[in-house]
Amino acid sequence: MATDMQRLIGTSEEDDEDEMDMDVKEEGDGDDDEDGEKNADATSMMMGVDGGMATSGGNNNRFQQHQQIQEVGTPGGGGARRCRPVEEKERTKLRERQRRAITAKILAGLRRHGNYNLRVRADINDVIAALAREAGWVVLPDGTTYPSNNQGPRPAGVNSTAVTSSSSQMVSQPTPVSLKGVTSGYPSSVEHTADHMKSVFMPGSSPYDLPAINTADGGDQTQSHPLIGGSMDDVGDKQIVDMPQKLPERDFANTAYIPVYVMLPVSSALGVINMNCELVDPDGLLKQLRVLKSVNVDGVMVDCWWGIVEGHAPMDYNWNGYRRLFQMVRDLKLKLQVVMSFHECGGNVGDDVCITLPHWVAEIGRSNPDIFFTDRAGRRNPECLSWGIDKERVLRGRTAVEVYFDCMRSFRVEFDEFFQDDIISMIQVGLGPCGELRFPSCTVKHGWRYPGIGEFQCYDQYLLKSLRKAAEERGHSFWGRGPDNAGSYNSRPHESGFFCDGGDYDGYYGRFFLNWYSRVLVDHGDRVLSLAKLAFDGISIAVKLSGIHWWYKTPSHAAELTAGFYNSCNRDGYAAIMTMLKKHGVSLNLVCTQLPMLDENIDFQEALGDPEGLFWQVLNAAWDVCIPVSSENALLCHNRVGYNKILDNSKPVTDPDGRHLSSFTYLRLSPILMERHNFMEFDRFVKRMHGEAVLDLQV
Repeated sequence: MATDMQRLIGTSEEDDEDEMDMDVKEEGDGDDDEDGEKNADATSMMMGVDGGMATSGGNNNRFQQHQQIQEVGTPGGGGARRCRPVEEKERTKLRERQRRAITAKILAGLRRHGNYNLRVRADINDVIAALAREAGWVVLPDGTTYPSNNQGPRPAGVNSTAVTSSSSQMVSQPTPVSLKGVTSGYPSSVEHTADHMKSVFMPGSSPYDLPAINTADGGDQTQSHPLIGGSMDDVGDKQIVDMPQKLPERDFANTAYIPVYVMLPVSSALGVINMNCELVDPDGLLKQLRVLKSVNVDGVMVDCWWGIVEGHAPMDYNWNGYRRLFQMVRDLKLKLQVVMSFHECGGNVGDDVCITLPHWVAEIGRSNPDIFFTDRAGRRNPECLSWGIDKERVLRGRTAVEVYFDCMRSFRVEFDEFFQDDIISMIQVGLGPCGELRFPSCTVKHGWRYPGIGEFQCYDQYLLKSLRKAAEERGHSFWGRGPDNAGSYNSRPHESGFFCDGGDYDGYYGRFFLNWYSRVLVDHGDRVLSLAKLAFDGISIAVKLSGIHWWYKTPSHAAELTAGFYNSCNRDGYAAIMTMLKKHGVSLNLVCTQLPMLDENIDFQEALGDPEGLFWQVLNAAWDVCIPVSSENALLCHNRVGYNKILDNSKPVTDPDGRHLSSFTYLRLSPILMERHNFMEFDRFVKRMHGEAVLDLQV
């Protein structure tokens, strides 16, 4: 939570303590006005409690307190009220001041070191709520708290007071809902219409798919309990809780060995390499790498940023920090996967650090902004270079692909010993935004928000020139333009004339344009990989492909089309990409969001998304041409349910050919991963990926 919440502005620890050190309301000042009655036994008990506290007066002080207790008759008779002595009031105020001082220090520490967004006058309830949310719980304004993994509808009128002591033990461990009346919360592939479905292998339903509660009219009344995670039956005037059963897990013992890598951080606070190409906190990193080694992680993945190594002048490379990092990894006998990152870091979801393109490239961009991708409104995207300049000598006498090749060749020469020693096991070549082979159609800095369809990025002069040439060759020069009815970044498919059912995307012009647009993507990958094979001859090379899963269940697949994947309902938009990768002997790194790891606020029903269906379509397209496939998680995962889903996808039990992923990369190394409970789950996950036996096969 600390990395996702906004920092509190304008406060300091001193201000917090001043606020919390305000005058304490004197408890007991209104005692004389209270209507509650105390009997003699209650008075004696209160005296015993007070007398048990450490005071300077000792027994004499307690005797004086006893003398100061007065029995005052009440109008109703039979009762007495106690006038609290001055010493007791002072002790109460002192205890309250001490409590507030401790609270102030806790709050100040959380703000300063944990980045918790707490108000100045926050109390202990705010602290508990913040910690609960970080632990994955949902805390409502009225205090109702329940596990966030529970996706079923919350019953009306059930609050936190409904939890008894016997059920409170169940709250600490998120569990799936009871099997009674439960069906899959998301449609399986067979429920898709023929127009929306691809002919791909789909695994059977997994017990780790997110459940949803199915309620039928009539019969016994059953409701999901948000705190317990089971179901509740109303029988007469009593409620009987049906506690959930633990689901048996699949046993991965003696299955295929899948190497597990961990991505090193790039955040501003935790990054391993700074902008001067220096290793940040080598001692702290070494400790974390040793911990990873202790659970038999196979290696780590690291970004080599073009904006750092060639940041100041063309062909002036600085690899110093990376050499020290690689030496550290080699000493621990770990493997390395290296990403040649020719894109900018910053401006996208999850980015909290800015690593720009090289400064000399930015200078060229100021005088010639058409070197960057451009949308219909003319907004430039400096996240990566436009593919229109792949063969244009606009980078101080070099083309874009020549710039990429020179950088890769320099890396190969600089770290030849690590290749010879087989420390570097794979090179992943960045081909677009976020290092992925796609157009930057969903740019957050241009206002895009999920689940917008995005915009076509073909309006720089170089890509428009290519489009006009293709239109002339086709014999329709007036097609040499981009669509004018494709909506905006946050449009829905039905809101645009191009992507709606029966829209222009399926007309003569639409098919011409989308064929050209997707061909630009494939040609760019082909050109860069041709040179990458020269630079890294004999080395395993991979390409990263993202999963644009929203609007997958619509005929147009609008979000995929704007990203460059011509995957509408009557086409397979990934076959041409796989053929190109097969040509160069390159493997695929497939990134696709998995359901159990998604934030519960993401609405798949509204966006008609299907990450599961997309994952299996792309996976089968790669396996059909015998391309090795690795994968990585798109969102943070620290729980057993998420790990089980990754395992099921990595080693599909129903695949007739027994195929599996070639490796898996966990995103990413962080203090949260290193927490005891989270790391124990990660250790268990690594063992199962390696085909080792584990105990307690229940979730």
